[in-house]
Amino acid sequence: MTVLERDSHCKGHQEIQSRTRRNHHSNQNMAWGTELWDQFDNIALHTQKGLDFLDKYGRLIRDRSDVENRYAADLRSLVKKYQLKKKDDDMQFTSHSAYRAMLAEVGDLAGQHEVVAEQLAASVVSDVTATARTLKDERKRLLHEATRLQNQLNNQRQQLEKAKKNYEKSAREAEKALENYHKADADLNLSRAEVEKQKMNSSLRDQQCEDNKNEYANQLQKTNDLQHEHYARLLPAIYDELQALDERRARCQQDHLRRAVDIERHVFPIIHTCLDGMVRAADTIDAEKDSQLVIERYKSGFEPPDSIPFEDLSSARNGEAPPAGSATMVHSSPAIADSPRGLTIKGTLSAAKFKKRGGIFGIFSGSKNSSPNASFESFMKEDLDSLPPNQRRKRIRQKLDDLTSKINQETATRDGLMKMKGVYESNPALGDPMTIESQLRENTQRLEKLRLELHKYQRLQDTNGQRCSLSEPEGNLSRSTSDSSVNQLGGAPAPAAPAAAAAAAGAGHSATLPSHISSNSPESGLGSTSHASLPGSDSDVDDSRAANGAPPVTDGGDDSELAFVDDPLPVIASASALYPFDASSEGSIPMQEGERLLVIELDQGDGWTRVRRHDSLEEGFVPTAYLQVHSER
Repeated sequence: MTVLERDSHCKGHQEIQSRTRRNHHSNQNMAWGTELWDQFDNIALHTQKGLDFLDKYGRLIRDRSDVENRYAADLRSLVKKYQLKKKDDDMQFTSHSAYRAMLAEVGDLAGQHEVVAEQLAASVVSDVTATARTLKDERKRLLHEATRLQNQLNNQRQQLEKAKKNYEKSAREAEKALENYHKADADLNLSRAEVEKQKMNSSLRDQQCEDNKNEYANQLQKTNDLQHEHYARLLPAIYDELQALDERRARCQQDHLRRAVDIERHVFPIIHTCLDGMVRAADTIDAEKDSQLVIERYKSGFEPPDSIPFEDLSSARNGEAPPAGSATMVHSSPAIADSPRGLTIKGTLSAAKFKKRGGIFGIFSGSKNSSPNASFESFMKEDLDSLPPNQRRKRIRQKLDDLTSKINQETATRDGLMKMKGVYESNPALGDPMTIESQLRENTQRLEKLRLELHKYQRLQDTNGQRCSLSEPEGNLSRSTSDSSVNQLGGAPAPAAPAAAAAAAGAGHSATLPSHISSNSPESGLGSTSHASLPGSDSDVDDSRAANGAPPVTDGGDDSELAFVDDPLPVIASASALYPFDASSEGSIPMQEGERLLVIELDQGDGWTRVRRHDSLEEGFVPTAYLQVHSER
């Protein structure tokens, strides 16, 4: 080794030792660029493993999201599978209500798991995938740059090695040429020319050795400078960027771990609310109340049967008369025989032995819609005939609620039609008011039919569901018939109305529609007694007055009937007309806008109010929507 080589080697070794000492005394600023300057392959392997681990974590969160979705779907399938039917009669029990509430909370719980799955997929999986892709691209770029720098340094080292070999070769040749010159100069047999030739060859070889020496020194300087730049600045910078990349990967995993936990923690209060809802549903279960509901549902209202008397057959065998008080029929129980429904009682042990019979294969049975009483008769035959008293009353109440709801709907429809008609009358450009007349007539007919049925079911409820003749409800609905059936002023019975007598004699099972119930609306043109079709109306007042010995009130009927005292109705409130109204049918009175009127009968749900003028006893019906009631008295 030459002196120059020893000097450069010692200089590089001293720099490495000094850098090692500096790094040893500054452990707090340890970095990959200084500490791992010669660990390129290990750094590349470590960063690759880190990115693979980040991909693995992303796949874990994606699979976790799929698990949450499948769990939520399974919960919803359970809720759908075990959901109770909407028409289930057992929904009145608190245990069934609590069960439905629990299923609803389970459905909400499934929704929270769907939220967790959605947020994990949107917030964690997508970010992890994007971050891993970015880090992979950056790592590839840095490793490519480090490889380029390393190749550059290796090329420089190869050039240095080549220059060194040339220098060594030229040095050997120069030394040999010098040795040949000295031999030729010492040999006396050689000519002067030969000696000069060896001298010039030696000088040439010395010059080539000097040139190669300078080239070697130049390449060595370049190599040292490049190597110093490579290990002191270029490669540490790349390693530091790789270190920052790996730290970003670790921090990304840390942040997404926390984010996944925060996503689940965010839905925990709602999950706790669902669980609390299940607990509240369990607290609503009332065993005693359910037991009472069972009693209310299945109670027949009958008394238990008495003891079966002993039947002595010896007297009949001996030809003697049976003793007094002995029973001859053991199969007729007093409780069943005295029941208002006969032998077929739904809900009893003997109910399965009896079946309804409607003629011979139903040939002579009429259609359900053949008469206005078809639905009522169908209800009486199919729904009430086989029910015990308690269940019969319950069924009648349900029917009354259903009819009341339908009447309210039809009334709301009629109010809308009346308002539309008023708008058309005030502004003919919007439409023809006569187009609403047919709809109003149909609506009025439906209302009349519903009110008639409502009154029949109310009478049926008043009689505790006992079956009565078809002509009886309608005869009682008639004001003249009810008035004639009570005692008059002196308490003497009044003769029956001719129309009621004819209906009872010739109608059979088909009842005639009473005159004052055929239309509840003054617009029908059949009178102004629509209030008599509802309970608590004038017919009930007349019945109570007749029962107390007072003369009943009449609307005016046939001239052949007795005259009754007309007692005016009391004033309920005062009102003023919002719009003008032209009376176009019997029973209604006209009014002007702003006119003051006295209210003597409130709207019974048909959209008409009965009023009286201030200055006279003229009475009649006006649309309720055209009035503004100021005060009640």
